Amino acid sequence: MVIVMKRDFYKVLEDWQKNDIETPLMVIGARQVGKTYIIDEFCKNNFNDYIYINLKDNKEVCKIFKEDEDLDIIVKNLQMYLNRKIKENTIIFIDEIQESEEAIAALKYFCENEFPYKIIVAGSLLGVKLKRFSKSFPVGKVLIHHMYPLSFKEFLMALKKDEYIELIEKSFQNNKPLPEYFHKELLDIYRHFLITGGMPQMVNSYINNKGEITENIILKSIIEAYLADMQEQTKNASETNKIAKMYLNIPSQLAKENKKYQISKIDKYARFRDYESAMEWLLASNLIIPCYYVNRFETPLKAFMDDTNFKIYMSDVGLLTENLGIPYNNILLDNDFMFKGAIAENYVATELQKNNVNLYYYQKPQVMEVDFLIDINDGIIPIEVKASDRVKSTSLNKFMQTEKLKLGYRISTKNFGLENNIKSIPLYAVFCIK
Repeated sequence: MVIVMKRDFYKVLEDWQKNDIETPLMVIGARQVGKTYIIDEFCKNNFNDYIYINLKDNKEVCKIFKEDEDLDIIVKNLQMYLNRKIKENTIIFIDEIQESEEAIAALKYFCENEFPYKIIVAGSLLGVKLKRFSKSFPVGKVLIHHMYPLSFKEFLMALKKDEYIELIEKSFQNNKPLPEYFHKELLDIYRHFLITGGMPQMVNSYINNKGEITENIILKSIIEAYLADMQEQTKNASETNKIAKMYLNIPSQLAKENKKYQISKIDKYARFRDYESAMEWLLASNLIIPCYYVNRFETPLKAFMDDTNFKIYMSDVGLLTENLGIPYNNILLDNDFMFKGAIAENYVATELQKNNVNLYYYQKPQVMEVDFLIDINDGIIPIEVKASDRVKSTSLNKFMQTEKLKLGYRISTKNFGLENNIKSIPLYAVFCIK
């Protein structure tokens, strides 16, 4: 049974309808994050006349865009082929648009035309296609939004536990601990989320199994599909091999004490420049989350980042857990195991990314390391992530004293609180950091 899931991205679609509907909307996201489902639901719920076109399944429509650049002719041929009239109240959703560069280029003409066209496009490898786009991209004529797997907040909504969200947000604001019963229950749900992750198909299976986590092939098949995409969408076997190596090596890189991604760990004699295009492919495909080293603690952090010195996280914590092959009970029973800290840190990275927070880190070997630095409305905030309630924060304290900071975040299994300018945030409340 397919579960109807509430997604925060639905508001992006509503805002587009309200404010910018005559500018084509482009939704970029990795495979299986729920783009087609949520856009389809939106179109069905808000428009009486809805046309859905999947370019991967419909090569004839690709030909229509390829054969002519005149928009009037394109529209006329589309109407004839679909046997449908495109009217003022028609919404058109073009899925897998990465299959046609001509269709992407034509978005400019849809935007500029006097007729009020309403068009949404999406694609699972759209970011990769745009990186290698050979035609003129319609700059300024398209609104681009990224979509990610479910956040922990959306996971709570899918489980029909919406009432917890307001409680969490209030405690985050006032630094008051939640009642211990609620705190323990939310930590239990969080541990289940570390296994399921936010891929909608996996969450749907979890709910259908009434919260039981059983061996399944969903996450395995998603990883296999990603690897197949690498082969299909790259120029040669050497490039494919580098991308796959880089992606599959993320778990072991995160297990190191120094989590900086080291190319030498996957290719002894290689340098970053040898894998730079592989890194760009993974970034464009939305399969990884980068966290860049900064050498100065000043705003904007982006101005002081070193783009050759970085940590890499997987785009979904469930995919990381599956890749690691961790026995589920080790996570559910909160046992100590080698990758416990890496999984928690990867989870935090995914939650921050979903709130459009850029990630940076700072490190002085054998002196101190700050897991994340973020640049938000409250200023630059250092973040330390702990997978348990053992929260001795030597590095964070030293960093705050050195930089004379007034606020730091410690994310752990401890309840909410504020002590010595360190704000305690439970792992299940990372979605509150915006």
